[in-house]
Amino acid sequence: MGLDALAILGRRSGAVLEDPLTAALYFFVPSRAVAEWDVAGTRVLGDGDHVVIPPLRRTQGPGPHWRICPGDDGWATDRAALRAALEDATTPAATGTSA
Repeated sequence: MGLDALAILGRRSGAVLEDPLTAALYFFVPSRAVAEWDVAGTRVLGDGDHVVIPPLRRTQGPGPHWRICPGDDGWATDRAALRAALEDATTPAATGTSA
């Protein structure tokens, strides 16, 4: 779902971190943007959670690396765009399955 959402977002995506050990993609959004986050198949990280941040230009493993490096404009992806991309990524048309 994360890779499909990333493809849907394209250049609208902010920084994206990949952790091959957990098969997770981490999208960064402004902290105030997740108060009512309820997208199926995703999880919000907050106080008490941690993510290993690799060097800013590490784009290959092993270990955590950037799918999209943080840019000069910051790390964040627009919350609404990410939500829409994740929801689109789970539709039958996006996943290649039938309803």
